[in-house]
Amino acid sequence: MGGEADRTAVAARNRSRSFAARPGACSETVNAGIKSLYLTPSIKPKPNLCIESLPSEMLIKIFSYLDAVSLLSVGCVNKHFYHLANDNGIWLKIYSICFQPKRTIWKMKSEETETVSLGCAALHDRKPGYWKKEYIFKQIAAVKMRVMRLVKPVDPYTGLPCKNKEAMKASGLSWMIVLKDKNGKEHLTEKAKLSFKDTSVTILWYSTNWPCLDSLSTLKLFGVIPLLPDQSRGPSKNGPRRRSLIAEYHLANVTESSVALGADKLVQLFSLKPGLLVGLWKEKNEIAFVMASLHYHQLLERSTLGSATVQYALPPNKPVLDDVDPEYGLHDYSLHLDMHGGSCTYLCGTFKSLFCRKGDIANGYLRLTVVSLKDNKKHLPLTGTLGLSWETDVFKGNVKDCYVMDVTLLDENGKPFWCFSAPVYIELSSEASSLYDYLGRTYTTDYADSEGKVCVELVWLEETKEYFIVNLVLYISTKKVNNWYGTNY
Repeated sequence: MGGEADRTAVAARNRSRSFAARPGACSETVNAGIKSLYLTPSIKPKPNLCIESLPSEMLIKIFSYLDAVSLLSVGCVNKHFYHLANDNGIWLKIYSICFQPKRTIWKMKSEETETVSLGCAALHDRKPGYWKKEYIFKQIAAVKMRVMRLVKPVDPYTGLPCKNKEAMKASGLSWMIVLKDKNGKEHLTEKAKLSFKDTSVTILWYSTNWPCLDSLSTLKLFGVIPLLPDQSRGPSKNGPRRRSLIAEYHLANVTESSVALGADKLVQLFSLKPGLLVGLWKEKNEIAFVMASLHYHQLLERSTLGSATVQYALPPNKPVLDDVDPEYGLHDYSLHLDMHGGSCTYLCGTFKSLFCRKGDIANGYLRLTVVSLKDNKKHLPLTGTLGLSWETDVFKGNVKDCYVMDVTLLDENGKPFWCFSAPVYIELSSEASSLYDYLGRTYTTDYADSEGKVCVELVWLEETKEYFIVNLVLYISTKKVNNWYGTNY
């Protein structure tokens, strides 16, 4: 017994020595036990919950607190959310708040109104999504009515609506370009700078992430309007919107297939019809910016009434009974001409009582002389240094001897007959000048499309450092005139 007790005492002393030799061993063992106690819970963790797993009744209740734009956005998440976001109870409440009747006999609290609305036959007898469609259609109709009131007043000089800028703001209209590469991938660019003139708007897009020019196949220009414009705030880029195709351009071999307008130290400008300008960096031959010139005539229709794949087609003209006689030719026409280079305006004027005789019809064109070489009293100076301004996030410049020409030709009834806005350039004339009243070089500017041509002759006066327009002639296609009046020239 005594020997066994001694052995027990010796073992106890040895354990105490080992703990004394390693003082941290005990604490490490205890800490490890504590950590294992906390890191190994006895209860299994609950699975992660997501909003999609909530009951439909709860989701509808959550959706009922959203506004119309947010509700439409939620409906794009998945099919389940789409069906729930079509709930007639939610949309009837939104519809009733927005389109309240002008006269009410009984005034009820909001809770009572909601209870009556949700229990009425108009709710249960309708298919899902009915009140959503009714709300959207009525909102679109209200915006159209507001825009129509703004475009109703017409400027007697231009024959165009006076409040185009206000009408575009009311509709929430903006413009975007979509670049498509040869693999079918699309690159969207919306950041733009606008410049409004009497008869046109100039849109400049610039970005630091343009795709490689050699990989691109087409460029599409769209008008974009929000599905539900909100007058209290600017148009949201994240909300539901509609696209309307305005024009499509082919970018394959753009430097060879387009017209070179000019260049400065940094960029080269190339023009694509109708009204598109592409600026390329000189060193890299890559896109620096894209500029579009859009004439106000039919701009709202083209930017809003087309589809995402089909351009808006202008309706045919309905001729007004008149004494039009092919032997007599065109008469009492008016021209509004605007020459500008972005922020600078070089010429803005209106020319009335334009006409042509039968002898002025040749080679499929009718000639309208606006400024004649023989009448030096009507020769016009261009104010300022001629050039087209451009800019990007970092650089800006001005390409000399090119500008944007806006032409608005009105018929004898003051109706827009031929309208366009396009970048053009001037070049030194190859013909010897016969202008003895001027001592200077002669330059020309030409524009042509399927409906007509514009020919401008200018003289550079070195003493005053300005251009003078000494000859300005419009050539209108007889095919266009015949289609317009239903005659045969």
